[in-house]
Amino acid sequence: MRILVIGRGGREHAIAWKMAQSALKPELFIAPGNAGMRTVTEQTGAPVTLVNIDENATEALRDFALEKGIDLTVVGPEAALANDIATVFAAAGLRIFAPTAAAARIESSKEFAKDLMQKYHIPTAEYRTFDNYDSAKSYLDEQGAPIVIKYDGLAAGKGVVVAMTAKEADEALRDMLLDNHFGKGKVVMEEFLQGPEFSLLTLVNGEQVVPLVIAQDHKRAYDGDRGPNTGGMGAYSPVPVIPQAQIDWAVEHIMRPTAKALIAEGCPFCGVLYGGLMLTKDGPKVIEFNARFGDPETEVVLPKLKNDLTQMILNVLDNKKVTPEFHPDAFLGVVLAAKGYPGSYVKNIPLNNPASVSQQVFCMGVKEEDGKLHSNGGRVLFVVGRGKTLKEAQEDAYQGVEKMAHPDLFYRNDIGWQATR
Repeated sequence: MRILVIGRGGREHAIAWKMAQSALKPELFIAPGNAGMRTVTEQTGAPVTLVNIDENATEALRDFALEKGIDLTVVGPEAALANDIATVFAAAGLRIFAPTAAAARIESSKEFAKDLMQKYHIPTAEYRTFDNYDSAKSYLDEQGAPIVIKYDGLAAGKGVVVAMTAKEADEALRDMLLDNHFGKGKVVMEEFLQGPEFSLLTLVNGEQVVPLVIAQDHKRAYDGDRGPNTGGMGAYSPVPVIPQAQIDWAVEHIMRPTAKALIAEGCPFCGVLYGGLMLTKDGPKVIEFNARFGDPETEVVLPKLKNDLTQMILNVLDNKKVTPEFHPDAFLGVVLAAKGYPGSYVKNIPLNNPASVSQQVFCMGVKEEDGKLHSNGGRVLFVVGRGKTLKEAQEDAYQGVEKMAHPDLFYRNDIGWQATR
């Protein structure tokens, strides 16, 4: 079984690590991957080859997959999906677990996602879409704050501003519509919802929807949920504040209807449909959809999964029944980021060997220089703790974090605080 994983971060490290444990004894290729992912071979015995092809070089990836006889491709990053890698691979007769660009619009266009939810009565916040600053500012003056401003496009997890004041909201509008910080585009302005958030990842093929266990991530950079939004500073699973009955309701009234809605719109979904949900006073509502494994939620959800992930994906692709099972233990992971992230950050930080700690370490932004690992991004390492309770998992994670720490790396000290206080 030859598997190609596309991407270079902690999410792809976790996917490769989990798929490598398959009874199918796979050989893995990761494009482009990062140097820290070589630990997958040490941990699982599966051969891993890093392939020097960028995740956005769609045709080169297709040619590589054909040349190597790749049996299954799994895509991590959203930009590759927006490039329609799924259609290109399928046209070449290659099996790929990823949505087409048309289906991935549920992530790549906030406007498409909101219009779909409105049309098919999928619960979400009230909203309006604007492509010019003056109209958006008038709507802001009318609605007031708090209000949520979202750039209508891909922004690497940083295109959402939860503005608690009108001044913050106006700055976000200027940033997105006048300064074109993420490129020329539109914004979606949403009502501010309140309640605990949770991430629900599902494996989808057409109408088949297989829910995984939920997770909760921490978006803000600093302790106490303060500071700028990031791609995520930590995550944990399970999420005790969300009752199972509400999760089941979300699967039946949000995730399954969304999969059916995409079929009705002529763009059936295949891959990971991720619901970023909030438990409001009126029940679960959609904050956002993603069209791929979430990062860093994947790094705590996949360790909790008992099943053979490779076989699961093949079964979903073949429309066979899949029954996920999960370890009863709790998993909690902490991001070590370069100082300055998510703004301008310290580069090329020397790192301790991840194999020197007993905790599972997924490498997010890592490269190799002179035989040693160095940072190669804003988010650098993700240390996962495990325990019978979330408190135990938290303690385990931070023991590993302390061993991987460096003066030029920072991390939150309170990941999981809502579930462990």
